Amino acid sequence: MAITCRERKNIQGHPCFGGNHRENGRIHLPVAPRCNIKCNFCTRRHDCANESRPGVTSRLLTPLEALERVREVVESPLLGPIIKVVGIAGPGDPLANEETFETFRLVGQEFPHLIKCLSTNGLRLPDTIARLHGLDLRSLTVTINALDPRVGARVYSWVNHGGKRYSGEEGAEILVRNQLEGVEWAAGYGMTVKVNTVLIPGINEAEISRIAEEVKRRGAFIMNVMPLIPQAAFAHVAPPSPERLEEVRRENERIIGQFKHCRQCRADAVGLIESGVSAA
Repeated sequence: MAITCRERKNIQGHPCFGGNHRENGRIHLPVAPRCNIKCNFCTRRHDCANESRPGVTSRLLTPLEALERVREVVESPLLGPIIKVVGIAGPGDPLANEETFETFRLVGQEFPHLIKCLSTNGLRLPDTIARLHGLDLRSLTVTINALDPRVGARVYSWVNHGGKRYSGEEGAEILVRNQLEGVEWAAGYGMTVKVNTVLIPGINEAEISRIAEEVKRRGAFIMNVMPLIPQAAFAHVAPPSPERLEEVRRENERIIGQFKHCRQCRADAVGLIESGVSAA
């Protein structure tokens, strides 16, 4: 694919892309309940006030409720001054939910100074990237856990694409193709791209350096290797030790910059990365 790289959009201050994560905060808006793939490490529950992990929210918001939530936070003497980013990260996949686009439209009209950020599995990136560019999305996170469809078939149960459900290597191949194409298109539109990869011991360890090289070649800016949270079909898999996680990050830092402050945020997180405040 030939894409002419455009000037990168300004994301100065984004705590997940090089901004000061001890001073700059974000607000996640949980407006996207539906998902179009089934990851074998994912359990999505929407009523877990004491848990801090992806896919969790105390409650779902409509786009209008999300706009009101942003107003409340921006007007807060405590949170308002630190909020730099408004993001949508679930609890499902944002691009599988029309509410995502309406929320960004509403928030962008009233708070154009906030950086718009989105986290996605990437399945629908090729057919939505132009809409996201039109909404002035500046930063994008794509979770890529495998390049080899044989490995992907162990990570994902199924992929729902174009109204049809695919499983096994066929589904994984579709997902990987769209993820990589989406990363390249997003970089071409001037978005700053971060790639998340869940380190699943015994499953995808050999894939991580390959992912790093491929996404760097396609224009990604930084990579975030995250530890597996044992649950769902991978409940029996022990997570990587902190030492092993750091070793993998060091190895891949020679290929692409590594983000090391991730707290695997909730879909309704607000405040600094280290804070556990939710939108409840």
